[in-house]
Amino acid sequence: MPSTKDIRRRIRTVKNIEKITSAMKMVAAARLRKAQDRAEAARPYAEKMREVMANLASSVGEIEHPLLEVREERNVAFVVIGADRGLAGSYNSNVMHKAMREIGERDPAAVKLVLIGKKAAGFFKKRPYQTVAELSPPGSEVAFADIRSVTTQVRSMFESCEVDAVYLVFAKFLSPMRQDPTVVKLLPMSAPALDRAGFPLDRAGFEIPPDQGADFIFEPQADQLLGALLPRYVDTQVYQALVESQASEHGARMTAMSAATKNAGEMIDNLTLQYNKARQAAITTEIVEIVSGAEAQK
Repeated sequence: MPSTKDIRRRIRTVKNIEKITSAMKMVAAARLRKAQDRAEAARPYAEKMREVMANLASSVGEIEHPLLEVREERNVAFVVIGADRGLAGSYNSNVMHKAMREIGERDPAAVKLVLIGKKAAGFFKKRPYQTVAELSPPGSEVAFADIRSVTTQVRSMFESCEVDAVYLVFAKFLSPMRQDPTVVKLLPMSAPALDRAGFPLDRAGFEIPPDQGADFIFEPQADQLLGALLPRYVDTQVYQALVESQASEHGARMTAMSAATKNAGEMIDNLTLQYNKARQAAITTEIVEIVSGAEAQK
């Protein structure tokens, strides 16, 4: 049985850990509030941009643009967004395993990776895939300028036919306790799904009435308009993925540190009980020794 001195040392150590995890929980909670506001503010714009561009792509089939070219997927690029730090529960591993499931049985020579975050780079370091870029995630205030290096590179790879498709892997923020690893096909942009009659379907799977279909007259010319909007569309989707990832990371870290603080408190209670039992046993032993010595002198 450990001595009271050892137990006291363990209690002191666990209390220090509890202070650290509690502080990290409060910091993550403060950052989560701001990150969640950014993610929720950017989400409607990104979803509407995706919807409008998909409808435009289905309505102007005669227009040719490098970012709309659909090819057989022989070489594929994956943009994987992880974190720079750990202590966020299963956040990083869930995103990486989602990426691995999406890569599946593809030939490693046909897969190119753009990795954001040290955890993503560390995960794929020993795997047989070509990493074309390793980037650090931007700070708390994400701006479009922070993601231009990523979007410029993936657009260049797709336009030069170096890859035939680009997928974006990130964690979508749902709540502080739930983050959904998500895969989005970034390039080429796909048109909306059609029903058997050929009418487009919305995201819920319901038919869009013909009078609500996309019927556009372009001014300026459609190719010029799409040439300006398509790069902006790619920027918007990567920006949205980054702010969602940041909110997911802070939510996962807050939840993990909350659980760690709770576990530390329970461990302190158990160690305190164990200490009291050891101290009581030591006192009882001393009393027995004193009584036995007194009896021996009679």
